[in-house]
Amino acid sequence: MKSKIESILFVASKPLSSSQIAKALKIDKKKVEVLLKSLVEKFNKPDSGIFIIKQGEKYQMCSNPDNKETVEGFVKTEVTDELTRAQLETLSVIAYLGPITRPELEQVRGVNCAVIIRNLLIRGLIEEKMDKDKALPIYSISFEAMSHLGITDIKQLPDYKEFSNHEYVEKIFNRGD
Repeated sequence: MKSKIESILFVASKPLSSSQIAKALKIDKKKVEVLLKSLVEKFNKPDSGIFIIKQGEKYQMCSNPDNKETVEGFVKTEVTDELTRAQLETLSVIAYLGPITRPELEQVRGVNCAVIIRNLLIRGLIEEKMDKDKALPIYSISFEAMSHLGITDIKQLPDYKEFSNHEYVEKIFNRGD
């Protein structure tokens, strides 16, 4: 269970309560809290690049606060540079298949998308909302991105109908089952 909680914290882009994690794993909240405490002890060390922070009743995985300047420099470069091929691909998948969760996005792309999602959020190209059923955020293209593309409706994207209903997408998401 500890590994599963660690994975959930890794994929979640917002702080999660022990209740949310317990619900997702279908286990007791008290057990989750014990396991979270163990994860905090595992990660929150000076030589770890990853920390788990707790604010009130919520937990979130983040970078070590001692690495703040390094991370800020990296993020600044990431945000001011042109979009990379991977970022454009991720934005396209979100535009055509959104709203979409990070695990679904990663299933389509076949790679971890955490940093790319963060970058697209910072740039205002995608929006994040919480999906209560999945206990995960869902991503969709932002109005700002649509404005940059000169469209007023997502269905105005080239070949939208073909790509948004592609048989591969239907198969991996089990839509219609």
